[in-house]
Amino acid sequence: MKLTRIDLNSWIFQIADKTILVDPWLVDPLVFYGQPWLFTAYHNTPVAFTPQTLPPIDLILISQGLDDHCHKPTLQQLDRATPAIASPTAAKVLSSLGYTHITSLANWQEFNFQEKLQITAVPGAEIQPGQEENGYLLKDLSSGETLYYEPHLPPLDKVKQKIDTVDVAVTPVVGQIFPLLGQIIIGPKEALNLAQTLKPKYFLPTTMGDIKATGILPMFVRSIGSLPEFRDLLAKSGLATQLLEPEPGQTLEI
Repeated sequence: MKLTRIDLNSWIFQIADKTILVDPWLVDPLVFYGQPWLFTAYHNTPVAFTPQTLPPIDLILISQGLDDHCHKPTLQQLDRATPAIASPTAAKVLSSLGYTHITSLANWQEFNFQEKLQITAVPGAEIQPGQEENGYLLKDLSSGETLYYEPHLPPLDKVKQKIDTVDVAVTPVVGQIFPLLGQIIIGPKEALNLAQTLKPKYFLPTTMGDIKATGILPMFVRSIGSLPEFRDLLAKSGLATQLLEPEPGQTLEI
């Protein structure tokens, strides 16, 4: 298994001999809901990959229909014949962009990709009442290796009912509280709770990026905790979980 961090929510997962592009944001800007006055973000440093310099991609994996996971300007520049797996809201966006091989997965639905990789949609963030987005459990059907990815606020009470342990967990460790919405991204204490629940061998932080955000929304967002705080909590927990902290563009082999 190889994991390449791009930036913010964007990753390349290589598992089961497949290369998977996750929640790609590769071109600027990032605008929420088409409203620049609300939220606009830019990369402070050039992103490690452009749509043109990506390695050959076997599958695109989209966790949410929100712009920081389902970034239309990036997706418009990718090959729309590439198979894509997405939450129901993200699947609608991909369809509107002309993607031709879309599998929409709701919570706990499974899909076997080319009989090598099992992908299960696990409960993710509830963006609004009745709209629950996805996390994913990826399983190499040959080796049995598993990877859990969820970029917001997983409902652990639901997750632990069906998932025992995993080899790798990729989730946030620095929380965010948004006006009106409350906390939408887990912080250090919730991340430790997740690690204690799933007991991954390796833990990689996500939803972290060197970006510049403008607009009204960033003025009211409050962060919770820090990576050093989570590192300290994990070290004191007694878990055997190893924290890995790749830099943007860095590939780690597990």
